Amino acid sequence: MSDAYRVPAIQVTGLSKSFGSTIALDALSLDIGRGELFGLIGPDGAGKTTLIRILVTLLRPDAGQAIVLGRDVVSRFRELRNLVGYMPGRFSLYPDLSVAENLRFFASVFGTSVEAEMANIAAIYRQIEPFATRRARDLSGGMKQKLALCCALVHRPEILFLDEPTTGVDAVSRREFWDLLGELRQGGLTVFVSTPYMDEATRCDRVALIHGGRLLAVDAPAAIIATFDRPLIGVRAAARYRLLQTLRTFPTHRTVQPFGETLHYTDRRDDVDSARLQQELAGFLHQHQFDDVWVGPVTPTVEDVFMERMGKAQGATP
Repeated sequence: MSDAYRVPAIQVTGLSKSFGSTIALDALSLDIGRGELFGLIGPDGAGKTTLIRILVTLLRPDAGQAIVLGRDVVSRFRELRNLVGYMPGRFSLYPDLSVAENLRFFASVFGTSVEAEMANIAAIYRQIEPFATRRARDLSGGMKQKLALCCALVHRPEILFLDEPTTGVDAVSRREFWDLLGELRQGGLTVFVSTPYMDEATRCDRVALIHGGRLLAVDAPAAIIATFDRPLIGVRAAARYRLLQTLRTFPTHRTVQPFGETLHYTDRRDDVDSARLQQELAGFLHQHQFDDVWVGPVTPTVEDVFMERMGKAQGATP
């Protein structure tokens, strides 16, 4: 961890939570520094929402301990609720209230007013101010995001938790929202955000990859990507599904995963270099009547590392 983040905002030790026979968190340990923009990355059902709900004092863990801003989330939950901002995954504001009315209500809950805290939310509020009298239910997805963010910040929290805030919104709104989070982080606010979108990992200072309630990796995005230690080959052809099936019959294939229009291929052999592997794959595919195939090296992403680590954790090679 960088020197800038050595003062902990969150300390999680051996945290476990189950719902019946389903294990949501499995002895999870994690430290997050003050002033950090931290991403929790994983698919649906990985444990992201459970962890956040414990950290904002809405769930009690079955075992382990979570300390947020120096306070235990179980024994000192009342203190913590005034210090954290929380934006849940589902839009949870009052749909029949206007933008201005929602803001006034959430400010009053924390014993303050919108006017007193306007300097704290001004940059975000300016973007929704033209819709101040519009009911929340009538806002676009991007505007709902920004209203919810304003309501989570209106009491000037020391740490902000956001649970999949960009799910279901368009690409432009996603980018604008992450720009806002970057500005908040530059202002010194600690931001903890979960997302299923692997491409959003690069917007964070550090990320944790989570699957099945367990952490697969915790580090800066570039450092996580650097752990990918074998040639990664991209393959494209018009008959994409047949291409996927055919590549999985290559004698030494290890993984073949779809990434948009390109398939990402890795090989079981540790001693094969990228150039040789490209030649072998191109020849193999031409033999299988792929006349339009493209084969070339591709740069690994966080998603490649996630799929690699997940496969190892499950003891399977997709």
